[in-house]
Amino acid sequence: MIHINSVLPHGGQLIDRIAPSNKREEFLSQKDNLPRLRLEERTISDLIMIAIGGFSPLKGFMEQADYHSVVQNMHLSNGVPWSIPITLPVQEEVANSLKEGELIRLDNLAGEFIGVLELTQKYKYQKNEEAIKVYKTEDEKHPGVQVLYKQGKINLAGSIWLLERSENKLFPKYQIDPRESRKLFQEKKWSTIVGFQTRNPIHRAHEYIQKCALEVVDGLFLHPLVGATKSDDIPADVRMKCYEIMINNYFPQKRVILAINPSAMRYAGPREAIFHAIIRKNYGCTHFIVGRDHAGVGDYYGTYDAQDIFNEFDLNALGIIPMKFEHAFYCKRTQQMATSKTSPSGENERIHLSGTKVREMLRSGEMPPAQFSRPEVAAELIKAMNN
Repeated sequence: MIHINSVLPHGGQLIDRIAPSNKREEFLSQKDNLPRLRLEERTISDLIMIAIGGFSPLKGFMEQADYHSVVQNMHLSNGVPWSIPITLPVQEEVANSLKEGELIRLDNLAGEFIGVLELTQKYKYQKNEEAIKVYKTEDEKHPGVQVLYKQGKINLAGSIWLLERSENKLFPKYQIDPRESRKLFQEKKWSTIVGFQTRNPIHRAHEYIQKCALEVVDGLFLHPLVGATKSDDIPADVRMKCYEIMINNYFPQKRVILAINPSAMRYAGPREAIFHAIIRKNYGCTHFIVGRDHAGVGDYYGTYDAQDIFNEFDLNALGIIPMKFEHAFYCKRTQQMATSKTSPSGENERIHLSGTKVREMLRSGEMPPAQFSRPEVAAELIKAMNN
């Protein structure tokens, strides 16, 4: 068993790029004299995740050597595993107005000063190459590729500072950053913790694999993503209500921590599974659940590609143990949740519905089968989808 004190952040150090008060005051005194960039929602999420240590060992947006190494080899230039490029892309005219070596003021969507970039590099990159390598497709219908092709052609690189860690307005009690989660795990004397990534409400299949994992480890870190997602994904506030219902009614509360993950979805399938595992390692998890089509969208990835990609990494270097689960369903013959590993049933004896089918039922006010979704959760989703 791995003890939590031995679970080092990725790269060995938990990064903290939240400006101390003296540096913050220094930046604020220069606010009207610095060149300004207004960040998109996803880049704001990345800024926050870098600052709180969720993206350790990154201290800022990737320089060219790291960017190319990650795109080509899924490792940083120093050999540390990393699968998703974290960049600050801008249009050429914007890049041309900025000088390497200067401080850049970073604003949020409302034009408020939230961070600083210590600009070290400006470099061009090939969008089609990133699309093929990271997303496995150049199809602009893919939501990740769509964002990529719309963004600027020049990446800005350098360390960042977040001026202050603001309270999440929707979920303040669940804003638990890596330092806090690690402290909580120690207080609970959890030596092994499994992280669960989700952008969807929990259904019975999720519940089943989480509880299977809880039979093996000390605690579950339920870590839903609340950053930017597709427009047709269930809104974060609705999902959080569903998680609360599940924990309050169907889980041993002393063995589960619910916290928000501020990062944005890429929908990069296998590569994003590695990325999500690294993030949970930084939060202090020793294990990470990887289910069917993790971080997938449409038919761009094979059902278990996100599990197979872990075989391409040295797990000692990755530093977190994947817990791989097959697609779960309700088995009519055994009258319980199961997978093909444990159920003798045929296809006609299994209840599993597609996400599209479930959304259609919910929108029409129809309850999915109790074997698919807990009724309290379904009721909450019906209410939300028909308001």
